[in-house]
Amino acid sequence: MSVNPYGYALPLKTLTILALAGLGFCTGAAMAQPHAGHAAPSASSAPPAPAEPGELANHKWVVPPPNWAPEAYFSNLKDGAIVESPFVARFGLSMRGIVPAGHSAGHAGHHHLLINQPLPLDFRKPLPFTEQYIHFGKGQMETVVDLPPGNYTLRLVLADQGHIPFFVYSKPMRLTVGKQNKGVAPASLLGTPRIEMLSPADRSTQVPPLRIQLHASGYNVAHAAPRLPETGHFRLVLERPGQKPEVIDMDGGQTELWLHPPKGNYTARAEFVNNGDGRTMTGTRPVAFNVP
Repeated sequence: MSVNPYGYALPLKTLTILALAGLGFCTGAAMAQPHAGHAAPSASSAPPAPAEPGELANHKWVVPPPNWAPEAYFSNLKDGAIVESPFVARFGLSMRGIVPAGHSAGHAGHHHLLINQPLPLDFRKPLPFTEQYIHFGKGQMETVVDLPPGNYTLRLVLADQGHIPFFVYSKPMRLTVGKQNKGVAPASLLGTPRIEMLSPADRSTQVPPLRIQLHASGYNVAHAAPRLPETGHFRLVLERPGQKPEVIDMDGGQTELWLHPPKGNYTARAEFVNNGDGRTMTGTRPVAFNVP
Protein backbone atom coordinates (compact mmCIF):
# COMPACT_ATOMS: atom_id res chain seq x y z
CA MET A 1 0.00 0.00 0.00
CA SER A 2 1.28 3.48 -0.85
CA VAL A 3 0.68 6.35 1.54
CA ASN A 4 1.51 9.98 0.89
CA PRO A 5 2.75 12.52 3.48
CA TYR A 6 -0.78 13.01 4.80
CA GLY A 7 -1.39 9.28 5.02
CA TYR A 8 -3.92 8.90 2.22
CA ALA A 9 -3.95 5.47 0.68
CA LEU A 10 -5.15 4.67 -2.79
CA PRO A 11 -8.89 3.87 -3.20
CA LEU A 12 -9.87 0.53 -1.67
CA LYS A 13 -12.91 -1.78 -1.80
CA THR A 14 -14.42 -0.84 1.54
CA LEU A 15 -12.10 1.87 2.82
CA THR A 16 -10.76 4.93 1.06
CA ILE A 17 -8.09 7.11 2.61
CA LEU A 18 -8.37 10.07 0.31
CA ALA A 19 -5.34 11.05 -1.76
CA LEU A 20 -4.19 14.65 -1.87
CA ALA A 21 -2.69 15.35 -5.29
CA GLY A 22 0.76 16.81 -5.69
CA LEU A 23 2.30 15.67 -2.40
CA GLY A 24 4.05 12.57 -3.72
CA PHE A 25 3.56 9.00 -2.53
CA CYS A 26 5.62 7.13 0.01
CA THR A 27 6.98 3.97 -1.59
CA GLY A 28 9.44 1.30 -0.53
CA ALA A 29 12.27 3.82 -0.42
CA ALA A 30 10.75 5.50 2.59
CA MET A 31 8.59 2.71 4.03
CA ALA A 32 9.17 -0.99 4.35
CA GLN A 33 7.59 -3.17 1.70
CA PRO A 34 4.48 -5.17 2.62
CA HIS A 35 5.21 -8.30 4.62
CA ALA A 36 3.63 -11.34 3.03
CA GLY A 37 2.03 -14.09 5.05
CA HIS A 38 0.80 -12.05 8.04
CA ALA A 39 -2.95 -12.28 8.03
CA ALA A 40 -5.21 -10.11 10.15
CA PRO A 41 -5.65 -11.54 13.66
CA SER A 42 -8.99 -13.14 14.35
CA ALA A 43 -9.23 -12.76 18.13
CA SER A 44 -11.35 -9.98 19.56
CA SER A 45 -8.65 -8.66 21.88
CA ALA A 46 -4.94 -8.80 22.57
CA PRO A 47 -3.26 -10.39 25.59
CA PRO A 48 -2.54 -8.12 28.58
CA ALA A 49 0.17 -5.64 27.67
CA PRO A 50 3.39 -5.69 29.69
CA ALA A 51 4.69 -2.36 30.92
CA GLU A 52 6.91 -0.50 28.47
CA PRO A 53 9.18 2.43 29.27
CA GLY A 54 8.07 5.89 28.32
CA GLU A 55 10.13 8.87 27.25
CA LEU A 56 9.61 12.39 28.54
CA ALA A 57 11.05 15.69 27.38
CA ASN A 58 14.00 16.83 29.47
CA HIS A 59 12.79 19.68 31.68
CA LYS A 60 12.30 20.14 35.42
CA TRP A 61 8.57 20.85 35.02
CA VAL A 62 7.80 17.78 32.89
CA VAL A 63 6.05 14.94 34.75
CA PRO A 64 4.50 11.62 33.65
CA PRO A 65 0.80 11.59 32.77
CA PRO A 66 -1.64 10.55 35.50
CA ASN A 67 -1.84 6.95 34.23
CA TRP A 68 1.98 6.66 34.02
CA ALA A 69 1.69 4.64 30.80
CA PRO A 70 2.50 5.28 27.12
CA GLU A 71 -0.69 5.46 25.10
CA ALA A 72 -1.92 6.36 21.62
CA TYR A 73 -5.29 8.06 21.24
CA PHE A 74 -7.59 9.94 18.87
CA SER A 75 -7.49 13.61 19.80
CA ASN A 76 -10.62 14.69 17.89
CA LEU A 77 -12.99 11.70 17.86
CA LYS A 78 -15.38 10.53 20.57
CA ASP A 79 -16.43 6.95 21.16
CA GLY A 80 -19.97 6.28 20.01
CA ALA A 81 -20.15 9.34 17.73
CA ILE A 82 -22.21 9.45 14.55
CA VAL A 83 -20.21 11.08 11.77
CA GLU A 84 -20.38 11.84 8.08
CA SER A 85 -17.55 10.70 5.86
CA PRO A 86 -15.06 11.68 4.76
CA PHE A 87 -13.82 12.84 8.17
CA VAL A 88 -10.49 13.75 9.73
CA ALA A 89 -8.88 11.43 12.29
CA ARG A 90 -6.16 13.03 14.43
CA PHE A 91 -3.58 11.01 16.34
CA GLY A 92 -2.21 11.76 19.81
CA LEU A 93 0.58 10.06 21.73
CA SER A 94 1.51 10.07 25.41
CA MET A 95 4.98 9.33 26.88
CA ARG A 96 6.41 8.40 23.50
CA GLY A 97 7.70 10.16 20.40
CA ILE A 98 7.29 9.76 16.66
CA VAL A 99 9.94 8.65 14.18
CA PRO A 100 9.33 7.59 10.56
CA ALA A 101 9.39 3.97 9.44
CA GLY A 102 12.82 2.62 8.70
CA HIS A 103 14.44 4.71 11.46
CA SER A 104 15.12 3.92 15.10
CA ALA A 105 15.40 6.50 17.90
CA GLY A 106 14.88 5.46 21.50
CA HIS A 107 11.36 4.17 22.02
CA ALA A 108 9.83 6.36 19.28
CA GLY A 109 7.65 4.83 16.57
CA HIS A 110 5.04 5.65 13.95
CA HIS A 111 1.24 5.41 13.92
CA HIS A 112 -0.95 2.74 12.35
CA LEU A 113 -4.72 2.97 11.94
CA LEU A 114 -6.62 -0.30 12.27
CA ILE A 115 -10.10 -0.46 10.73
CA ASN A 116 -12.42 -3.12 12.19
CA GLN A 117 -9.43 -5.13 13.37
CA PRO A 118 -8.50 -6.32 16.85
CA LEU A 119 -5.10 -5.70 18.34
CA PRO A 120 -2.50 -8.20 17.16
CA LEU A 121 -2.09 -11.37 19.19
CA ASP A 122 1.62 -11.61 18.42
CA PHE A 123 3.50 -8.37 19.06
CA ARG A 124 6.66 -9.89 17.59
CA LYS A 125 5.39 -9.82 14.00
CA PRO A 126 5.16 -6.75 11.75
CA LEU A 127 1.76 -5.26 11.03
CA PRO A 128 0.50 -6.19 7.56
CA PHE A 129 -0.11 -3.77 4.70
CA THR A 130 -3.81 -4.20 3.92
CA GLU A 131 -6.86 -2.00 3.57
CA GLN A 132 -7.56 -2.51 7.28
CA TYR A 133 -4.02 -1.65 8.45
CA ILE A 134 -3.05 1.86 7.34
CA HIS A 135 0.59 2.84 7.90
CA PHE A 136 1.73 6.41 8.59
CA GLY A 137 5.41 5.87 8.05
CA LYS A 138 6.45 9.47 7.42
CA GLY A 139 5.52 10.76 10.87
CA GLN A 140 1.97 11.95 10.14
CA MET A 141 -0.44 12.92 12.92
CA GLU A 142 -3.70 12.81 10.94
CA THR A 143 -5.52 11.44 7.93
CA VAL A 144 -8.81 11.76 6.06
CA VAL A 145 -10.98 8.64 6.25
CA ASP A 146 -13.77 7.92 3.76
CA LEU A 147 -16.05 5.03 4.74
CA PRO A 148 -19.48 3.96 3.49
CA PRO A 149 -22.36 4.09 5.98
CA GLY A 150 -22.07 1.52 8.74
CA ASN A 151 -20.57 0.76 12.13
CA TYR A 152 -16.80 0.78 12.58
CA THR A 153 -14.15 0.26 15.22
CA LEU A 154 -10.92 2.25 14.85
CA ARG A 155 -7.70 1.64 16.74
CA LEU A 156 -4.26 3.21 16.76
CA VAL A 157 -1.11 1.15 17.24
CA LEU A 158 2.43 2.49 17.53
CA ALA A 159 5.09 0.39 15.80
CA ASP A 160 8.86 0.47 15.34
CA GLN A 161 11.05 0.95 12.28
CA GLY A 162 10.07 -2.46 10.88
CA HIS A 163 6.34 -2.10 11.68
CA ILE A 164 6.57 -4.44 14.68
CA PRO A 165 4.07 -3.07 17.21
CA PHE A 166 4.96 -1.70 20.59
CA PHE A 167 2.60 -2.30 23.51
CA VAL A 168 1.35 1.24 22.87
CA TYR A 169 -2.12 1.56 21.42
CA SER A 170 -5.44 3.33 21.77
CA LYS A 171 -8.72 2.29 23.26
CA PRO A 172 -11.16 1.08 20.58
CA MET A 173 -13.04 3.97 18.99
CA ARG A 174 -16.53 2.94 17.89
CA LEU A 175 -18.10 5.16 15.24
CA THR A 176 -21.20 5.09 13.11
CA VAL A 177 -20.95 6.60 9.63
CA GLY A 178 -24.44 7.88 8.92
CA LYS A 179 -23.76 9.41 5.52
CA GLN A 180 -21.03 9.36 2.89
CA ASN A 181 -20.56 12.61 0.99
CA LYS A 182 -19.20 12.27 -2.53
CA GLY A 183 -16.67 14.55 -4.19
CA VAL A 184 -15.20 16.09 -1.01
CA ALA A 185 -11.61 17.25 -1.48
CA PRO A 186 -9.26 16.28 1.39
CA ALA A 187 -7.73 19.76 1.39
CA SER A 188 -11.11 21.26 2.21
CA LEU A 189 -11.19 19.23 5.42
CA LEU A 190 -7.55 19.62 6.43
CA GLY A 191 -6.91 23.26 5.61
CA THR A 192 -3.45 24.75 5.21
CA PRO A 193 -0.33 23.20 6.79
CA ARG A 194 -0.02 24.42 10.39
CA ILE A 195 0.64 23.43 13.96
CA GLU A 196 -1.87 23.88 16.77
CA MET A 197 -2.00 23.84 20.56
CA LEU A 198 -5.06 21.74 21.36
CA SER A 199 -4.78 22.26 25.11
CA PRO A 200 -4.77 24.12 27.43
CA ALA A 201 -7.60 26.45 26.45
CA ASP A 202 -6.78 30.13 26.11
CA ARG A 203 -7.41 32.19 29.28
CA SER A 204 -8.06 29.08 31.34
CA THR A 205 -7.11 28.16 34.90
CA GLN A 206 -5.01 25.02 35.12
CA VAL A 207 -4.43 22.91 38.24
CA PRO A 208 -1.19 20.89 37.87
CA PRO A 209 -0.41 18.56 36.39
CA LEU A 210 -1.63 20.28 33.22
CA ARG A 211 -1.65 18.83 29.76
CA ILE A 212 -0.05 20.43 26.72
CA GLN A 213 -1.33 18.83 23.50
CA LEU A 214 0.18 19.78 20.16
CA HIS A 215 -0.86 18.83 16.66
CA ALA A 216 0.72 19.10 13.21
CA SER A 217 -1.35 19.31 10.03
CA GLY A 218 0.60 18.93 6.81
CA TYR A 219 3.93 18.43 8.62
CA ASN A 220 5.71 15.20 9.51
CA VAL A 221 6.86 14.84 13.13
CA ALA A 222 10.03 12.96 14.10
CA HIS A 223 12.65 12.41 16.73
CA ALA A 224 15.52 14.81 15.99
CA ALA A 225 18.30 12.22 16.21
CA PRO A 226 18.03 10.83 12.65
CA ARG A 227 18.15 14.44 11.33
CA LEU A 228 15.58 13.81 8.63
CA PRO A 229 15.16 17.00 6.57
CA GLU A 230 11.49 16.40 5.69
CA THR A 231 10.50 16.26 9.36
CA GLY A 232 10.39 18.52 12.38
CA HIS A 233 9.81 18.51 16.13
CA PHE A 234 7.92 20.72 18.55
CA ARG A 235 9.45 23.27 20.86
CA LEU A 236 7.37 24.77 23.68
CA VAL A 237 8.09 28.27 25.03
CA LEU A 238 6.52 29.32 28.34
CA GLU A 239 6.71 32.94 29.47
CA ARG A 240 5.64 34.59 32.74
CA PRO A 241 6.10 38.13 34.05
CA GLY A 242 9.50 38.90 35.54
CA GLN A 243 11.03 35.51 34.65
CA LYS A 244 13.18 34.17 31.85
CA PRO A 245 11.27 32.10 29.29
CA GLU A 246 11.23 28.36 29.87
CA VAL A 247 12.02 26.45 26.66
CA ILE A 248 11.15 22.77 26.38
CA ASP A 249 12.65 21.11 23.33
CA MET A 250 10.51 18.12 22.38
CA ASP A 251 13.28 16.66 20.25
CA GLY A 252 12.27 13.09 21.04
CA GLY A 253 9.33 13.49 18.66
CA GLN A 254 6.86 14.02 21.52
CA THR A 255 3.49 15.56 20.71
CA GLU A 256 2.22 16.17 24.25
CA LEU A 257 3.56 17.12 27.68
CA TRP A 258 2.29 16.99 31.24
CA LEU A 259 3.67 19.86 33.30
CA HIS A 260 3.82 20.83 36.97
CA PRO A 261 4.90 24.49 36.80
CA PRO A 262 4.99 26.97 39.71
CA LYS A 263 2.04 29.24 40.40
CA GLY A 264 1.70 32.19 38.08
CA ASN A 265 0.33 33.63 34.86
CA TYR A 266 1.72 32.06 31.71
CA THR A 267 1.79 32.61 27.99
CA ALA A 268 2.59 29.50 25.98
CA ARG A 269 3.44 29.12 22.32
CA ALA A 270 4.82 26.28 20.25
CA GLU A 271 7.30 26.27 17.39
CA PHE A 272 7.96 23.59 14.79
CA VAL A 273 11.68 23.09 14.21
CA ASN A 274 13.14 21.48 11.08
CA ASN A 275 15.19 18.42 12.01
CA GLY A 276 17.52 18.89 9.06
CA ASP A 277 18.72 22.47 9.49
CA GLY A 278 17.28 23.58 12.85
CA ARG A 279 15.25 26.47 11.43
CA THR A 280 11.83 27.33 12.81
CA MET A 281 9.26 26.40 10.18
CA THR A 282 6.08 27.72 11.79
CA GLY A 283 4.48 28.43 15.14
CA THR A 284 1.23 28.72 17.06
CA ARG A 285 -0.55 31.75 18.38
CA PRO A 286 0.08 32.48 22.09
CA VAL A 287 -2.18 30.81 24.66
CA ALA A 288 -2.57 32.37 28.11
CA PHE A 289 -3.36 30.37 31.26
CA ASN A 290 -3.11 30.69 35.01
CA VAL A 291 -1.75 28.21 37.57
CA PRO A 292 -3.34 29.09 40.97
